[in-house]
Amino acid sequence: MQVLTQFERKSLFFKKPEAIIACFNFQTFLACFRELETALKRGYYLAGWFAYEAGNCFEEKLKQNKEYDFPLIYFGVYKAPEIKAFNMRPVVLTKLPEELHLNIKREEYSSVIGAIREYIAKGDVYQITYCIKLLFKFQGDAFKLYQRLLRDQPVPYPAFIKSAKFNILSLSPEMFLKKQATQIMTKPMKGTWPRGQGKFVDFIAPLRLKFDVKNRAENVMIADLLRNDLGRIGEKIKAPRLFEVARYRTLCQMTSTVKAKVAPDISLYKLLAAVFPSGSVTGAPKIRAMEIISGLEKEERQIYTGAIGYITPDKDLFFNIPIRTILIQGDNAQMGIGGGIVWDSTPEGEWDEGLLKAKFLTALAKRPFIPG
Repeated sequence: MQVLTQFERKSLFFKKPEAIIACFNFQTFLACFRELETALKRGYYLAGWFAYEAGNCFEEKLKQNKEYDFPLIYFGVYKAPEIKAFNMRPVVLTKLPEELHLNIKREEYSSVIGAIREYIAKGDVYQITYCIKLLFKFQGDAFKLYQRLLRDQPVPYPAFIKSAKFNILSLSPEMFLKKQATQIMTKPMKGTWPRGQGKFVDFIAPLRLKFDVKNRAENVMIADLLRNDLGRIGEKIKAPRLFEVARYRTLCQMTSTVKAKVAPDISLYKLLAAVFPSGSVTGAPKIRAMEIISGLEKEERQIYTGAIGYITPDKDLFFNIPIRTILIQGDNAQMGIGGGIVWDSTPEGEWDEGLLKAKFLTALAKRPFIPG
């Protein structure tokens, strides 16, 4: 397995693993974490992913007694990464994504949004991050597709993974966790605003997002959830930056920053059990939101909204949240699309926001993408 992380414009290339540590069910979940810890104690680096469904294994009420097709945990064990130059060279694709379609019809999507609003009205949750999938065919070079998408819409936390069965192209704008010694930071993302409707509209789009009541409410709700999660394992919890807006080619997005102090040698299991998956991809309260999500979503999320990154021998780590992330198996490809649903969300608005988030890929399709 080869793993390329290009977080914050620093390229680390992990190749030729000494071993692969993988988990496909909750029965071997704890043993897998012990293997990860052993590899770190022996001076190795780890690079790979946690699938979204790994989060179920941390909570008794969410555990499922099944064998997953997609690995819950999958890490290569490496001596050290190579440091690569970060470049954005032009890429010509000889093959383009084809046969794009969603895994849900618009009428059914509207019905699900209505069901989520009922859960909110009953007080079960305050917010649900509901996800659908864009499915398509791709027969070209996966790495070239990754390079082309990254060049077209640069993001701060991209990564590419090539394994025996999967290619993963993560064009993620969202950080999950960054730990350096005793300092740990997360940057939950909530809030989206469109671009591309004229120079003046583009100019004021970040301000409109920053001061939009609905988006600010969603953002601060998840920032508070992350403060609570980090409080389970750390101290000196701070939120030094709220409502920061980043401008991308097709949209603007809002993040907040939450920091804490933790033990430098905190166990991976204890750390992940407290914070994984990120509240920005579940909703609040987290566990109840995850229960509802498992009943509403049509398919497992797999890599989507899990975590991709690396861990050093001294337990520094850096992970993104794999949104805007493509999973390719053979010539079959998929990409999750999600949005935070609150009481005043509308099916029309959430549908349009989802299509906007996918535009960086659908704009590249061989034929125009017409959602059903």
